[in-house]
Amino acid sequence: METTSILARDLATLGRVTEGASCESVLRGITEAVARGVPGCAGCTAELWMEGRALLAASHSELITLIDRERDLRDGPSRLALSSGRAVSVPDVMSEPRWPHYAATAVRQGVRSVLVLPIEVDGAVVIIGLYGVRPGVHTDEGALTDLLREQVTVALANIWEFDDVLTQGAQMQEAMAGRSIIDQAKGIIMSASGCSAEAAFDELRRVSQHHQVKVADLARLLVTEHQQKHGGAAPAP
Repeated sequence: METTSILARDLATLGRVTEGASCESVLRGITEAVARGVPGCAGCTAELWMEGRALLAASHSELITLIDRERDLRDGPSRLALSSGRAVSVPDVMSEPRWPHYAATAVRQGVRSVLVLPIEVDGAVVIIGLYGVRPGVHTDEGALTDLLREQVTVALANIWEFDDVLTQGAQMQEAMAGRSIIDQAKGIIMSASGCSAEAAFDELRRVSQHHQVKVADLARLLVTEHQQKHGGAAPAP
C-alpha cells in the first residue's frame, strides 16, 4: 500500500489545534484524510477507546452501521484489533469464515475488504478501519501504520493538552468568582454583627459544615437573599 504525500499533509494538519478543535474533530479528520489519501480505500472509521468507552467517527454513514453491528455481535475485525493490539486484515469478507454475521452486514453496505489498525496513544487506543469496495486492496499496512501512529499521537496529545489548559482556565475563573462571592458574604456578616473579616469567614465555614454545603454555595445564597431584601450590592468586607 503506497501512502501519498496528500495523506501525510492532511494528517499533519490535525496536530494544529484551532478554536473548536476536539477529539471528535480529530477522529473525523483522520477518517476523511485516510479515505481520501489511501489508494483503494473507499471509506474509513476511527474509534477512540478510553476507560472502556469509545468515540466513533466515520467517513460514510454506512460504516457507522457496520461498527454498530460489530458492537452488537461483540465480535469482528475491529473488536479483534482492540483486544489483540494487532492489525487485522480481511482480504475478502465474502470468503471470511470467522465472522459470518459481520460479513453479511459488510456486504450489504458494499464493503468487500477490511484492514483494521490499532494505534496506542498515551493509555488510549485508536482503532482505524479501512474499507474497500473490491477484495484484496489492502496488502501492506506497515508504512501506513507508522504514519498514522506518528500523526495521530501528535494530534491527540495536542488536543488533550489544549483541553487541560481550557480546564485550568475555567477552574481559575470559577475560583475567582467564588472568592468574590465569599468576600461579599463576609461583608454582610461583618455589617450585621460588627465582627472582623476573619470571624465572618469562620462563621460562614461553621454554618456550611453544619448544613453540609460548600462555603461558596452558602455565600452565594446569603448574598442573593441580601440583594432581594435590600437591593444593590453587598457591603464590602
